Amino acid sequence: MRADFFLFLGVYFALLVFIGLRFSRRMKSLEDYFLASRSLSGIFIFVSLTASWFGATSILVSTDEARQVGLSAFWLVGLPAVATVLIFAFFLAGPIRRLDILTLPDLVELRYGRTVRHLSSFLIIWYMVVLAASQMVALGNFFGPFLGLSYFWSLALGTAVVLIYLLSGGLFSVVATDIIQCVLLAGGMTGLMIFLWNISPVETILEAVRQTGKVDYFQFFSGFERNFLVALSFTMAWTISPIAWQRIEAAKTARQAKRGLFGAAGAFVLLYGLVVFIGIFSLPLFSGRQLSHPLISEFISSELGTVWGGLLFIVVVAAILSTMDTAINTGALSLTRDVYLRIFSPRGEARLSAIWAGRISTLLVAVLAFAVATRFQSILQTIGVASEIMAEGLFIPGMAMLFLKKKRPLAGGLSLMLGGGFALASFLAEMKLLPLLLPAWPFSLPYGLALGMIGFVVGLLIDQARLSRVREESR
Repeated sequence: MRADFFLFLGVYFALLVFIGLRFSRRMKSLEDYFLASRSLSGIFIFVSLTASWFGATSILVSTDEARQVGLSAFWLVGLPAVATVLIFAFFLAGPIRRLDILTLPDLVELRYGRTVRHLSSFLIIWYMVVLAASQMVALGNFFGPFLGLSYFWSLALGTAVVLIYLLSGGLFSVVATDIIQCVLLAGGMTGLMIFLWNISPVETILEAVRQTGKVDYFQFFSGFERNFLVALSFTMAWTISPIAWQRIEAAKTARQAKRGLFGAAGAFVLLYGLVVFIGIFSLPLFSGRQLSHPLISEFISSELGTVWGGLLFIVVVAAILSTMDTAINTGALSLTRDVYLRIFSPRGEARLSAIWAGRISTLLVAVLAFAVATRFQSILQTIGVASEIMAEGLFIPGMAMLFLKKKRPLAGGLSLMLGGGFALASFLAEMKLLPLLLPAWPFSLPYGLALGMIGFVVGLLIDQARLSRVREESR
């Protein structure tokens, strides 16, 4: 246990809580709580997206991957992150802002009907719960070596702090804390790069690569089959994920949203480039050693002093919390807007009641994510399963609904049920709750996508046949 790290963490957590409480008085409606009153400028969209996307997989898993496999580690999270925000900036931000919708399921109902809307709401909430759980898994594993806490209590500590500022200020708190976290991420990654540049000459890296027999270490397309499926899974999931949709809806204008998206794309190129750099340049330092903890954890505990080690410790915590709070907040938006107010309170509620519904939903999503995190121990496995939910269940009908002009309920319903059903079976198999021998993620992705596409095409043909029959009967 490191008492000095408790001090760093205490100061940082106190700052986050203070920020959350500062925004509590602005909460007068659901738009305030979940969309920051639709007042975000391009710079805030940029900062918030950058911080929320650069999470535990980016800073813990990707640096380990880069040390092991070299340049091809950029495929893991970097390439899909850049691709996703560019897809939104070039193709989706304008159409999303022109549509009279508040959440993604609003558009689902317009294109596929109310039943499919409810199914998609369940899928989105489930995805956000698992995504939040992946960050809790990271926190549970990361705190242990430094704070001497058990996995359970590490989860509890981090989740409690996030809940305090989320319950107080909603998306305002998320964006405000993202500013701090984004500065910490950029500074921490840059500082670690400078440190490694000074102690790891290129010649030592080349020699370490030669000695370890990593013949494809500098090949960007090494391990293409797995890397392509991982990148495809993340890109599809994040393109249809409500996180970016929520930020676009929270922007002042479509133009401001696009500015933020382009800024985030540039930031991701730099940040994930730094991640790969850090992994590669650390190879000589840990060559031949079996690391018992993630690479970043080893740097903090053995290579850096108290001050720099403590700062990097907070950088990692910032990366984890910035994704966790976003996932919880976005999941709570769907639970409140698309389940509670649509199903259990269809006539609407008073402002105060709606705000409290949002806060209760935030608590419920966090509790469910906590429960999932107790069943998983792998960050990449958990976030992979999360991406599979959206990629297989909602990507195909989700992209199609932006271009459909008339309702196609069976197309959306069958696609969601077949693709989402396969993702659910994979999820339960991963949790050892269902005795099925299914391909592990990411190799399960093609099967789920194929089922989703088959469901969409079959449903579309049936919808078209029904529409043609109705037209003929009306003549």
